[in-house]
Amino acid sequence: QVQLVESGGGLVQAGGSLGLSCAASGRIFSDYAMGWFRQAPGKDREFVAAITWSGGRTYYGDSVKGRFTIFRDNAKKTVSLQMNSLKPEDTAVYYCVADLPPITAATMKWQKEHDYWGQGTQVTVSS
Repeated sequence: QVQLVESGGGLVQAGGSLGLSCAASGRIFSDYAMGWFRQAPGKDREFVAAITWSGGRTYYGDSVKGRFTIFRDNAKKTVSLQMNSLKPEDTAVYYCVADLPPITAATMKWQKEHDYWGQGTQVTVSS
């Protein structure tokens, strides 16, 4: 079993920055591809970013490319999302996700089901 706990959400003005963190507990963290998804009220869940188990490759949704950065620390069992140049349309609940093989960081964005989810953290960007 793996537990994921997100932190770092909050209220920020458009153009500002915010960092999210996800702490994992349980089995070997480095086995997992990790990612972030988000869901705004009335909208479908959206892929935000994913990172391979080694941290060597990252993937981003089109709407956040160039503004968001995902990184992980396997020793600390954390995955983080640095969000810059935030826009009101980034407002959503952000979820940390973990997947074992055969799901990879490259394929995570197409998966409807994931091995583990965090409880979510609210990010609100005011205009």
